[in-house]
Amino acid sequence: MSTQDIDWEALRQEARAASQRAYAPYSNFPVGAAALVDDGRVVSGCNVENASYGVGLCAECGLVSTLVATGGGKLVAFACVNGLGEPLMPCGRCRQLLYEHAAADCRFDTPNGIKTMDEVLPQAFGPADLEHVRSNS
Repeated sequence: MSTQDIDWEALRQEARAASQRAYAPYSNFPVGAAALVDDGRVVSGCNVENASYGVGLCAECGLVSTLVATGGGKLVAFACVNGLGEPLMPCGRCRQLLYEHAAADCRFDTPNGIKTMDEVLPQAFGPADLEHVRSNS
């Protein structure tokens, strides 16, 4: 799927709608994420904070959970927004999480334009690294 085939504005709107459902009473920083799946579905997620701070869930965690719970597949396009609806780059932890569930040609809507997975997480660690060690031990 080429980036021309992706309705980026519709994906951003879905992420904005998800951000409106965020539970962010501590940081007051709602985040929403939405992604197009290789079977045509759109999945989304929002951040969910917790009084103990460190156990809050990023919007991307909710999105990946929804992806898996609704049949799996690979992400082909991803958008994340802040509470103002502006594009937001996922944190490093979330980029790693998205890496395992993204298609090889997945595209990301970032504050600096549309980027590839390799551009948002260069030299990513993944299942192939684990298998390499297992098969050569």
